[in-house]
Amino acid sequence: MSTKFNQWVTCPYPQPDATLRLFCLPFAGGGASIYRSWGKLLGPSIEVCPIQLPGRENRFSEPAFKNAQALAQALANQLQLYSNKPFAIYGHSMGALLAFELTRALQANGLEMPEVLMLGAHRAAHLPRTRETLYTLDDKTFIERLQRFGGFPEEVLASEELLQFLLPTLKADFTLCDTYTHTDDLALNCPIHVFAGDSDPEAPPAVMDSWRQHSSVETQMHVFQAGHFFIRTDLEKVIQTLKTIPQFSLANLTGSEHV
Repeated sequence: MSTKFNQWVTCPYPQPDATLRLFCLPFAGGGASIYRSWGKLLGPSIEVCPIQLPGRENRFSEPAFKNAQALAQALANQLQLYSNKPFAIYGHSMGALLAFELTRALQANGLEMPEVLMLGAHRAAHLPRTRETLYTLDDKTFIERLQRFGGFPEEVLASEELLQFLLPTLKADFTLCDTYTHTDDLALNCPIHVFAGDSDPEAPPAVMDSWRQHSSVETQMHVFQAGHFFIRTDLEKVIQTLKTIPQFSLANLTGSEHV
């Protein structure tokens, strides 16, 4: 069965014989290109499908969502078009929050669930935010705060013109994060794997560990000697860790049987 990808669900390296599809959600201000290299690094048994959210890259002319639950429902509607094979979801920082709400929407709607949900660099959804509110700051102060986060390309932070171009999406993304309200619901009936940087001030391992209460199956944690943006600074280790997760190992084993 061939799959036609769209503006939401991209696939830089299609793998028609893959036995597992991986959907990836970006951090605030990020686009699908963050995960472009993953399709080659994970091999032919995993089809990597970065999600392109409105308001960035080739969708820059569309307004970005400011509400996590509304965006999650839109994503759930998209993912059901690609449920012809088992899938997993990874989200980083804001993307982790969206991945969690997306999986809750899938479960609430009785749709296919991921084989495994992977959440990186975001405190557990029920925990209160500890950093200051950012989306209400004036542009100059907002940019100064972003520079403290690290992870944003220097050429972006150094370009006033580029920053002004990106500001509406960045402000929308931080509005989504800063105004997020968690509502109690049933625990997810899929395993959760948590990815944390041991020197991440936003989401250290102790805070990430609280995700375990959101799975009725199991939760495992993977800690990297890194900061908040370990998918950039420690990508090789992240990929190797992904390959050890049982659902990925099984996909590789099954895929090799077809070679």
